[in-house]
Amino acid sequence: MKPKVVVIVGPTASGKTALSIELAKRINGEIISSDSMQIYKDMDIGTAKVTKEEMQGIKHYLVDCVSPDMRYTISDFKKDSQKAINEIIEKGKVPIVVGGTGLYVNSLIYGIEYQDMNFDEEYRNELMKIAESNEGLIKLYEQANQIDPEAMEKISPNDKKRIVRVLEIYKQTGKTKTEQEILSRQKGVDYDFKVFGITMERSKLYERINSRVDIMINQGLENEVKNLISKYSEFPTALQGLGYKEVIEFFDGKISRDEMIEKIKQESRRYAKRQLTWFKKNKETIWLNAENGIGENINIILEEL
Repeated sequence: MKPKVVVIVGPTASGKTALSIELAKRINGEIISSDSMQIYKDMDIGTAKVTKEEMQGIKHYLVDCVSPDMRYTISDFKKDSQKAINEIIEKGKVPIVVGGTGLYVNSLIYGIEYQDMNFDEEYRNELMKIAESNEGLIKLYEQANQIDPEAMEKISPNDKKRIVRVLEIYKQTGKTKTEQEILSRQKGVDYDFKVFGITMERSKLYERINSRVDIMINQGLENEVKNLISKYSEFPTALQGLGYKEVIEFFDGKISRDEMIEKIKQESRRYAKRQLTWFKKNKETIWLNAENGIGENINIILEEL
């Protein structure tokens, strides 16, 4: 019998953190983050990183443990998260994977192996430069769609990062992302994953996102970015993250401060929409309405487990 692993997914600001911590207290669990930005040290405000107080004594893995000047890949996450799952199970506790990074989650629940690639920094920079304009991004989307139409069904035409990823994989390996996933899924998985998704009315979610951005600004997001720039010499991935790149644009004089704040809100809402689209493709997901309240949703999870 395979060990059970609980997975909680959903869009940004939907309440994953609070639900997971209460659940962990109920089922003797520990939490593994599947958030591609909370992994980085010194990036607390812009990632809405869970605080020590919010953790309420529940151990969290893969939070605040990678230097922002290091590249952290899906392959790294897969290896580190499996190590954490085994460690938690050996303690006699229940692993709870929590986060909104779709590729990270899928690599685990479907057993997908994304082989480590020698990244061609020049090629990536070239693609990102093309993607800066709407017309350029459309061209890259069409190019990726010709190479791997099945993968592109799950990817929004506005999702610069994932479009570039599809093109990179093909250039580096000669195989499409879909081909890689089919081959790796044949190996199966070692755990019994139970996936729960949080959803809420779109207008309420967007209100929460807008409010969260205002809180980030008030907490000192701009100072956080200044400190990062002064402390680290390069950022392979970290400062491309949502919220950080907009502050950099403001520092570079490309947009005003008000435009920066509005752009972070707008891009965060778009990201939430993409997350929902992505997770709704996973047919195994059991959906929870955030408006039920944490207590009722935990009861639903317990019934399913």
